[in-house]
Order: sequence, then C-alpha cells, then structure tokens
Amino acid sequence: MARKNNEQSIKDVINQLFSTYQLQGKVNDAKVIACWEEVMGKTIANHTKQLYVRNGTLFLTIDSAPLKQELFFSKNKIKQILNKKLGMKHIEEVVFR
Repeated sequence: MARKNNEQSIKDVINQLFSTYQLQGKVNDAKVIACWEEVMGKTIANHTKQLYVRNGTLFLTIDSAPLKQELFFSKNKIKQILNKKLGMKHIEEVVFR
C-alpha cells in the first residue's frame, strides 16, 4: 500500500497559517516598525517619537519641525523604501501627527 505524501516545507505551513488567521498584515506592520531605524537612519529614528501602522497607513510623530517638514515632502520615497524592504506593497499612505 502506498503512503500519502503530505509533506510541506515549514515556510509553506507558516504562510498557510498567516493566510488562515489573517496575520500577514500584522506581521508586515511589525516588520515596518522593526526596520525603521535601519532604512531611515539613526538620526530620523531618534526624532521619531511614535510609529505605528494601521490598515496600510504609516502614522509618524516627529519631534523636530524642520525634519517633519522635510519628511513630509518625502512621503512617496518613504513608502517606496519601506515597501521595497518588505518585498511587497504594504504601506499605502504616510501620515504625520
């Protein structure tokens, strides 16, 4: 009698779990927060007081008005950098508070 081959890679199983429980978005949110200093640099990270993602929108609180204004004009670049780091389009909008 032949055995049924139901072997899957761990990566496939984890991806199935993320899909089933709709966790991929939350994982991507956490990745954005975790890589913020790496992709934006230490200076910007030090001036970032609050950072969170909700429904594809990145919310930022920056404590320096000139830096906040400079980053405001670079919103599209910020989205591109973060989405490239994630390997997918996850950040749709950047909002400064």
